[in-house]
Amino acid sequence: SSMAAPTLQPSNFLLTNLKADSTTKTLLQRCQDLVKIIEDYPAKELHPVFPWLVESVFGSLDGVMAGWNLRLLNSRTNDYNVVMEFLSPGGPMMKLVYKLQAEEYKYEVPVSYLPGPVKACIQEGVLPDCPLFHNKLHPPLSALHNLNIALNPFEFFMYNFAFCLITPKGGPQGHQGGSTDTAYFVLVDSYLKYFLPVEGSVPASPFSDSRGSVSAPSPSPRSASVSFAGYGVHSPSLLKHHIFHQPPVNADPAAQEIWRSETLLQMFVEVWLHHYSLEMYQKLQSPQVKLALLQYRLSMSSLLCQPQAPPGSGTLHSYQEPFSPTEEHVLVVRLLVKHLHAFSSSLKPEQLASSPSAHSHSHAHASPLEEFKRVVVQRFVQQKLYLFLQHCFSHWPLDASFRAVLETWLSYIQPWRYTGEKSSCSPEPTRTVPDKWESFVQENLLMYTKLFQGFLNRSVRTDLVNARNALMVFRVAKVLAQANLPEMLQKGEQLFLEPEHVLHHRQPRGYLTPGQGGSYLSSRQRAMTDMVFKVKSHVYAFEGQDCQYSQMFGAETRGAVMKLVQMIARARHTAQKMALQSSQGAASSSFLSWFGAAPPDLNGTFAGAEPEESGECLKKTHELLERALENLCHVFKLNQSQVTQLMSTLDSSQDEGNSGQLPDCIQGEDGLVLTDLGRRQIISGLRRFELRYQGDPELQPIRSFENALLVRLLYRMASAFNQKFGGHMDALCSRPDFLGRLGRHYLSEEGPGSRLSLRPLASYRNLLAAALLSLGPLASTLLILAGTLLQGLLSTLLGDRLKRR
Repeated sequence: SSMAAPTLQPSNFLLTNLKADSTTKTLLQRCQDLVKIIEDYPAKELHPVFPWLVESVFGSLDGVMAGWNLRLLNSRTNDYNVVMEFLSPGGPMMKLVYKLQAEEYKYEVPVSYLPGPVKACIQEGVLPDCPLFHNKLHPPLSALHNLNIALNPFEFFMYNFAFCLITPKGGPQGHQGGSTDTAYFVLVDSYLKYFLPVEGSVPASPFSDSRGSVSAPSPSPRSASVSFAGYGVHSPSLLKHHIFHQPPVNADPAAQEIWRSETLLQMFVEVWLHHYSLEMYQKLQSPQVKLALLQYRLSMSSLLCQPQAPPGSGTLHSYQEPFSPTEEHVLVVRLLVKHLHAFSSSLKPEQLASSPSAHSHSHAHASPLEEFKRVVVQRFVQQKLYLFLQHCFSHWPLDASFRAVLETWLSYIQPWRYTGEKSSCSPEPTRTVPDKWESFVQENLLMYTKLFQGFLNRSVRTDLVNARNALMVFRVAKVLAQANLPEMLQKGEQLFLEPEHVLHHRQPRGYLTPGQGGSYLSSRQRAMTDMVFKVKSHVYAFEGQDCQYSQMFGAETRGAVMKLVQMIARARHTAQKMALQSSQGAASSSFLSWFGAAPPDLNGTFAGAEPEESGECLKKTHELLERALENLCHVFKLNQSQVTQLMSTLDSSQDEGNSGQLPDCIQGEDGLVLTDLGRRQIISGLRRFELRYQGDPELQPIRSFENALLVRLLYRMASAFNQKFGGHMDALCSRPDFLGRLGRHYLSEEGPGSRLSLRPLASYRNLLAAALLSLGPLASTLLILAGTLLQGLLSTLLGDRLKRR
């Protein structure tokens, strides 16, 4: 090996040493070495080390190497602080990225590891809808299947960081629950705060290239005045031939100011939010949608504020991805959503004043970061998040882990919660949505209405007696009931349903800004027409031109809401009953256990029971469902008295027939099948199936409250007696007088004749009674017989009396 050493290049020598150290040194020692190396070595020698280092930190793209396990590390683990310091936005790793960035090095990622939609586009030779992946193919289209995409150091680093979240986790299985204190989660948060700052601007890179500006931005550079117009509708036919050979454009330094912010966001969105079905992807490609959007864009006065255009590619029949994001994945997406709302809400008031629908020229003076804040949610996130959530709503298991998806949705549809101004001061019950958010609500109409319908569809299939499911219904009803919100949504639906012909009165000169005095329409009419265009284009872009829009306040959804209301009423009633049962059960079991006669599991706890089925929790469920009902009645203007009536009839019918009512079942192929609610009703003792023994009562299985030896002995005695005196007993029972009735009371009539049964004497309760009186076996038997005789005489006599009356 000493012979081979001199032939090694210094850079390879560095890499070889680092690889050797990675197996022998602690993480702390390795990080300390790396800090010095990054500081002292030139970019040329660090260049070969970088891809290896990124992989050893984040793990390999195929998930075989786990790297530093950022998704399992938390502040209670040893290496946590070392890792956080090394990877922080201003730390050594980022310094290395900038050092390499200044020299314009490139790093390759196989196209096969790109997100599904992007990969499918590229393999068909079509421009993907994300500018991040333009001009980067290497080699150009010659070998379609071994394609690589060349990324600059910042893009390469962020891509691997984002991808780390969706690679199969190497840790112990079952650790898929979402935790928000892991190194990964905290790093996402700190990168977002650093590169998309709510206050101030993004700190400059410590390294510059020879021309004194940061190296070329990730999307094809654009001039500041047309910033973001590049996310428009592309015609695949024009682009198919030469998209991979576009010459680079000299970047405007002002546009460069935010290229890192843009790159970071696009990487996160592309990698985390690309889960949707082939059908959905094709719908977004339909020529009508693209044409509608193109006309719409031409007609609008501003190019800057429109919802993101659909991807500009052909029908990708080859593309279908399995969908299984973890709870952790969804929680990270929620973090992104909350931060973006805070980021875009931090727009300076003077920028906001010239609202998004104003003409782009009025923003010439705005800094690129401010401009980015204005368009970030709708341009980069809205459509992909909608598809992601819609898919989660229809594919997520019907269990309490859905809470992560639900809260992500509720965070997106309430941007006013993240403005940072008066979140804590306004009292909860009187929360009002400020009027300035009306345009957000209307331009995100489907996010509210279609996803609410998806939620309804899930809710009617879940067990609402479970406190966690009840909480979810309560949360949604509470959010929708915020003052002003139902009205804003109704107005949005009206704008969408506005007939087309109203819009065709606009003359071309109407597209000029009011300041240019180009329109004969009043400014109010113009604003209204603009809103109609925006809402329509939003719905068509998301759902296709042929979408059948189902109104949130229409008959069908109201019907579904009424079904949910009935379920809530039923679940409230069950929860109330179970709470009562569990408190009664606790009392009665302590009393009966003294006799050793308590029925098992009467106190509502059972094997595998979740602690939320305690009496306290059931009361909480009842309260949550009650408030959910009130809020749903408010949003859908349901008649409170009708609902009350529905509930009282439900209560009385359940009370009257409760004992005789079957547990909740559905008709299956092989007969009745218990639902989750039905199981709970049986476990809690609220309802049960009536089981009747159909055979000879004397031959029933021996019960736990009977003495097996006595049952068998008494059966033999009774059988011998019945055989010998069967005829006499029949004669006695057929007599019409008092003796005949007394005979019929004691002798069971089975099949052809009458028989004596001694089996009750084998019951432990009767034996216990005798034992309590400290009697011998003979005396106790005589006493029991005497008692039985007396009881028989009395019931026969009383029976006669009652009949005479």
